[in-house]
Amino acid sequence: MKLSVAIPESALSDESLKIDKTRKISVLARACAIFKIDTIYVYQEGNNRTDGSLMVMILKYLETPQFLRRRLFPKMNDLKFAGVLQPLKIPSHITPVNAKKINPGDVREGIVISVKGKRFVDVGINQLIPFFGKTPIGKRVTVQFKEGYPKLSVKEIDKNEVQAYWGYSVKERANLFSVFAEWKGNIIITSRKGKTATKEQISKYVKSDQPILVVFGSPEKGVHEILGGKMKNVQNAKSLNFFPNQATETVRLEEALLGTLAIINASN
Repeated sequence: MKLSVAIPESALSDESLKIDKTRKISVLARACAIFKIDTIYVYQEGNNRTDGSLMVMILKYLETPQFLRRRLFPKMNDLKFAGVLQPLKIPSHITPVNAKKINPGDVREGIVISVKGKRFVDVGINQLIPFFGKTPIGKRVTVQFKEGYPKLSVKEIDKNEVQAYWGYSVKERANLFSVFAEWKGNIIITSRKGKTATKEQISKYVKSDQPILVVFGSPEKGVHEILGGKMKNVQNAKSLNFFPNQATETVRLEEALLGTLAIINASN
């Protein structure tokens, strides 16, 4: 099951301080990593573009293995409170630094660098490895070891070739309709106005070969309000209520994300 989510940049509007916004993004990232989310779409909704850029930056930062962050992320205001972020600890992050422990077939994330006109990849083992792939200098790359220690040769591979969960990608879009326009698969819209989600309904989506996009609204507006009555124009979409009979006035995004994905996962 290939699962992606769409969340609005206005999801941070109920937090006033940047440190609290940072903490909330960390919770969202953890939820997405727990349930192996493939792509996080951050769509514009409202007028606060600053929150959108903050969310995208921190989500990307958290998905990046720790040893690569200093090279890929310069000091910036958006990462001022990076110290409060909880690590994801996904397979691409849990990698040995001892070169002697590397075996043929192991997969690592690295960054392509140039030394004296030759290209190498730094995979966090204090030893540079010759690189002959297509990824340009300064960019992140996924490599698989053809030979282990001591020869240590690698080949460039696509992230989709990795059997373990290798992290999410982050895409920013101008609005929710832009997300729908490019999405190829089934869509689940989370809403109080939807039909109560049942195990039978969710199982149909989970057992399908089509990828699933789960769409969430903002603290001020549900997805139906964001779509402005154009719900019928969305193809292959079903509106479901994952929190029937809720006692609280609203369900916060971090709660909705964790709860909804847990319910979908349990139906797998």
